[in-house]
Amino acid sequence: MENSKQVNFIRHHEHEIRATDSMCINESQVQHKWYYNLKYLVVGLVFGVLFVKAEVTSWFRIQEMFRLQSFHMYGIIGSAVVVGMISVSLIKRFDLKTISGEPITFTDKKFNKGQIYGGLLFGLGWGLTGACPGPLFTQIGMGATVVIVTLLSAIAGTWVYGKYRDSLPH
Repeated sequence: MENSKQVNFIRHHEHEIRATDSMCINESQVQHKWYYNLKYLVVGLVFGVLFVKAEVTSWFRIQEMFRLQSFHMYGIIGSAVVVGMISVSLIKRFDLKTISGEPITFTDKKFNKGQIYGGLLFGLGWGLTGACPGPLFTQIGMGATVVIVTLLSAIAGTWVYGKYRDSLPH
C-alpha cells in the first residue's frame, strides 16, 4: 500500500514539474517540410530590425531603465504586455485556432518561490550584461560580438537548469 502512495506522489510531482513546460502541453503534432520554418527566419529578421530601430538592444537604454532614468524601455515592455493580454483574451473569447487548425490551450501555472529567485537572477544578469535573451542575437548581428559570452552563458545556464531541474525546489 505504501509503495502505491509513493508511486502516486512521484507521478504527481513529475506532472507538476512537467506542467511548467509549455511545449509538452501545446506542442504541435503537425509535421512539415524543412522549408516550412523559413518563415520564422524572416519574422526573426524583421523582429531584429524592429529591436534595433526601437533601441531595445541598446546597452545604454537598458542601463537607463535599470537606473530609473528613462521611461523608454518600460513603455516598450508595457506595450508588449498589454498586446499580449489583449491577444490572449481574444484567443480565449473567440476560441481561435492555430494556422494549422489546432486548438490553442492555456494552462494555469502554479506560483512558487523559485520564480522570485529566477526573476532576480534574470534581472541581475540583464542589468550586468545589458542583454536579455530576445535581443542577444540582434546585438551579435549588430557587431557587438562580446555578447557571444552572454549567449554562451545563457546556453550553459539553461543546460545546468535542465540537468538539475528535478532536484531543484519547484
